[in-house]
Amino acid sequence: MSITIDEMENPDIVLEQEQTSMDPETNQDDVVIEQEPSQEITDEDNTPEQQETPSDPLKKKGLFGGKNQEIEAKNDQIKELTERNLRLLAEFDNFRKRTEKEKAQMFEVGARSILEKLLPVIDNFERGLSSVSEQEKETGFANGMDLIYKQLLKMLEELDVVAIPALGQNFDPNLHNAVMHIEDENLGENVIAQELQRGYTYRGTVIRHSMVQVAN
Repeated sequence: MSITIDEMENPDIVLEQEQTSMDPETNQDDVVIEQEPSQEITDEDNTPEQQETPSDPLKKKGLFGGKNQEIEAKNDQIKELTERNLRLLAEFDNFRKRTEKEKAQMFEVGARSILEKLLPVIDNFERGLSSVSEQEKETGFANGMDLIYKQLLKMLEELDVVAIPALGQNFDPNLHNAVMHIEDENLGENVIAQELQRGYTYRGTVIRHSMVQVAN
């Protein structure tokens, strides 16, 4: 900075200029100092908003808490209905099995009743064919009777009706009915010597015991 002769003679002028040149800097500092309170006020204005922020999650938590309780109630209801349906299905399955078993038993009883009435017819065929002489066996009538008899036996076999073996077998009270006894040294004890009436089983169950003669 250049200094003139007048300034050198009057140093007060130089001081005044220096003070004048320093005034803008002083004004800038004052501006800065004046702006700082405005920033503090802004922070104070924002503080309530920041204090209100923590209350928002509580409100949201309460809202979702109600929804969670509603969801849990619906899940419990679904679980209860599912268990009830499973019980109903199990009861229906048991009912179906029980009904099928009862139907099978009724069929067995009905079939057995019919077979018991049919067996005497077969007995009569056997008696009639056994009384036919050798000469009469060649006739058409005897052949026709024999064919009918064999057809009946085939039908019984298809229905799972089986004749009980008796002659030469050991006596079994579950299968045989002893009506006569005979002394025979050629046969062992309790051996069936003669079959008087043939017995039959239907699916493993005896529908008529064999009437037999047993040797002592």
